[in-house]
Amino acid sequence: MSIRKRDRLIRVMVVDDSHLVRDLIAEILTSVTGIEIIGFAANGMEAVSKAALLKPDLITMDIEMPIMDGLAAIEQIMRENPTPILVVTAMGGVRTAFSAVSKGALDVVEKPDISLASGRTLINKVRILSGIDIRAHLAARGGGAGGGPGQRAARRPTCANSRIVAFASSTGGPQALLSILSGLPAGFLAPIVIAQHIADGFTQGMVDWLGGNSPFRVCVARNGDRLSTGVVHVNPAEFSMQVTSQGMVVLSERTVREKYHPSCDTLLRSVADAYREEAVGVILSGMGDDGVDGMRAIRTAGGATLAQDAESSVVYGMNRLAVERGHVGRVLALNEIPLELGRLIESIGR
Repeated sequence: MSIRKRDRLIRVMVVDDSHLVRDLIAEILTSVTGIEIIGFAANGMEAVSKAALLKPDLITMDIEMPIMDGLAAIEQIMRENPTPILVVTAMGGVRTAFSAVSKGALDVVEKPDISLASGRTLINKVRILSGIDIRAHLAARGGGAGGGPGQRAARRPTCANSRIVAFASSTGGPQALLSILSGLPAGFLAPIVIAQHIADGFTQGMVDWLGGNSPFRVCVARNGDRLSTGVVHVNPAEFSMQVTSQGMVVLSERTVREKYHPSCDTLLRSVADAYREEAVGVILSGMGDDGVDGMRAIRTAGGATLAQDAESSVVYGMNRLAVERGHVGRVLALNEIPLELGRLIESIGR
């Protein structure tokens, strides 16, 4: 991640067609030092013109608005005046909101309420994402998140102790996941499991977006599901997820010890236990340290471990820690990961 040095306040523009939501976002963000609101917009057309005039450090963007919607506004802003954008959406618009990631938005969060937790989430996202050099980020990812839907990967049941690929990701993860899934070689012969930090109720929207823009069938994992090639099982945010050596998904209630939702460590540690040397762990962009211990477990069990590099990460955080602690075999740019996964899975299958 490229970070711009800042010796001034974080300047934020808030875009939403509801003045009540605009006022709530502004109240939350200005409740802490270091953030100021420099402007508001009620629709995408107004957002485009004000982004060029005000040059904010970050824009919070609604999607469903009159005159010009958020998707069109994001596309035009990224083309004319690239700016870090955080999509702030109601739960009903989650699937559409993830399309904004394909157009250059950095992350998606639920519209805040008056709760302390909701406010902290928004503030933390704004602080982190406002420091990203968006031009360098767009250049590093090649200007797009994925190549669109293609021929679906072949699906066949897997046997116990077969190969598997497990992903751990957080902020910046959805666009990285789409890029990787879209770039995997045809006939990729391993089931895929994903733990992506996301708000409760948002998993299905991300799954629909990933499945509609990649060659894989992507589903929200259910208790008792059987893993199979050509299918991607995504850990629902509301549960902890593990896999067994028989290739079965086991969901359980989250515990108070799991501060990240869903828990990347819980999923990756189960993959290490069940698949040993036939496991491949991949840790992507994200803040915090979740997934680091899971990567250690896979590497200790003899499995292969990969990490997304700093330049292509929105946030070089959890992947950086995994690298620094010696739990990663190879550090790769985002566009290099699909080919390496293809090579690893082919070598495991010999």
